[in-house]
Amino acid sequence: MAKTVAQVVIETLQQAGAKHCWGVPGDTLNHVTDAIRRSEIEWVHVRHEEAGGFAAGAEAFVSQRLTLCAGSCGPGSLHFVNGLFEAHRNRSPVVLIASQITRDELGFDFPQEVDYKPIFDQCSVFCQEIRTAAQARRVTAMAAQAALTQGGVAVIILPVDVSREDAADEPPFAVHLPQPRTRPSDDELARIAAVLDAGRKIAVYAGSGCQGAHAPLMELAARLKAPVAHTSRAKDFVEYDNPYNVGMTGIFGIDSGYHAVAECDTLLLLGCDFAWRQFYPAHARIVQIDIDPTHLGRRHPVEIGAVGDIGHTLAALLPLLRQHDDGAFLDHCVSRHERAVARLDERATPGADDTIRPQYLTAMIDKHADDDAIFTADGGSPMVWVLRHTRANGRRRTLVSLTHGTMANAMPQALGAKKAFPQRQVISLSGDGGLAMLMGDLITAVQENIAIKIAVYNNGSLGFVELEQKVEGLLDAYTDLKNPDFGRVAEAIGIYGQHVASAAALEDAVRAWLAHPGPALLDVKTDRYELVMPPVVEAAQVLGTALYSAKAVLSGRGGDVVDLIKDNFVK
Repeated sequence: MAKTVAQVVIETLQQAGAKHCWGVPGDTLNHVTDAIRRSEIEWVHVRHEEAGGFAAGAEAFVSQRLTLCAGSCGPGSLHFVNGLFEAHRNRSPVVLIASQITRDELGFDFPQEVDYKPIFDQCSVFCQEIRTAAQARRVTAMAAQAALTQGGVAVIILPVDVSREDAADEPPFAVHLPQPRTRPSDDELARIAAVLDAGRKIAVYAGSGCQGAHAPLMELAARLKAPVAHTSRAKDFVEYDNPYNVGMTGIFGIDSGYHAVAECDTLLLLGCDFAWRQFYPAHARIVQIDIDPTHLGRRHPVEIGAVGDIGHTLAALLPLLRQHDDGAFLDHCVSRHERAVARLDERATPGADDTIRPQYLTAMIDKHADDDAIFTADGGSPMVWVLRHTRANGRRRTLVSLTHGTMANAMPQALGAKKAFPQRQVISLSGDGGLAMLMGDLITAVQENIAIKIAVYNNGSLGFVELEQKVEGLLDAYTDLKNPDFGRVAEAIGIYGQHVASAAALEDAVRAWLAHPGPALLDVKTDRYELVMPPVVEAAQVLGTALYSAKAVLSGRGGDVVDLIKDNFVK
């Protein structure tokens, strides 16, 4: 019996390593879902396609394995857009099969007709329609190859009438995954070495491109006597077993990371594309090495920009560098880091009157989580707490929405990470606003038996938005959230649920929640007035917060100001 085009598409994607397909069935998807049923790929039925996009992206991110999602025509595939933007910006190898209406009706404003290409071109490395049965295997192979080699989303647009056609006898197109070794030229390496050898106060700023290069990075820091700051995305790869670590800079960072970058006379950027220009040094000599040539010098002017894989580049660069002996700058930065971490730890304690600071909740989760746990965190304050208050050890992984900066990502990303590694503990640090946006897919955890652990930071507000409004001198507006008891909601769905409002009861609750064998949700009432403090408080922020305080008092909300001061500035 001849294979259908849909079967050829799924067969090719399975050969490229795909294990799961996330989606919601639809009539134009019938031949695709039938082909998946006949294959070794597992269909994961989500309740909302956006959640499926987040989940597929997370599975691909942590496993570096091709992951699929599939949507029916029109609205079905459009629902994936935000989840796929997140996956694409995380460079996750995902393929979306976007079902299209029959070709005879295209161009006549048929119900559910959508021109996908201009939409998905913005969040993909490949977006093509299979127009005839003779193209099926070739388009599919090229889509998978683009997703895996370029790192990002590939979109296959599949008209329903094409999907059910008999497949043509195509040449054996297949997916190729070359692994070249890329490093700068000898001349570029010599120039880089000359700049580094001339530096007195050298700092390294390491990004996610340092994945797999921990050993040569440590050797480099020892050779240069250089503190190593890192981006948020590089936490898992740089922070552990690192005596040169000085933490993150940027809005989510701490002052030791900020000052190491700001005070150096020579800065080496390794595999990072950090966007916030105000955190780069004003007068240092800057060398940047990145695998993507379009990243060179696009955030801040650099003296030398070179293309290379970080591991191979450092292996070639190290023999050219002299041993630096003056460790004064390194010692100063490391000492500053120790003090900064101690200040963070001071806040990771119960608040006044047995209240629960969000840092304390995060510290309790970190304390009792497995050594190979995978953490996801919602955009907003939960991602700050997970980056500041969980320990990297070389085995744990952290996934937050940094480049896309979306809400509602954590719980569905936890679903995807758990499908990728079912034997590992996967913990979602969810904001109350973020969880509520895609709460329907808690049912997916039950239906698909995905044993994720969800902690809800329930402070009754869109906390990060509220903070931004206060810093700008505005009264917080429309940030209040009237929340249910999420623990009882979870129980109604069929998930273990518990609500905690007392710091004294928190540790036992965290233990029980993590020990539960199935999906579990812990709803924690956290302190609404706990601030996310940046590494350096600027005058404009002080003025803005003071202006907010004055407006609040004049509006009869003086109690809010008292709570803000008491919780953050009075010991």
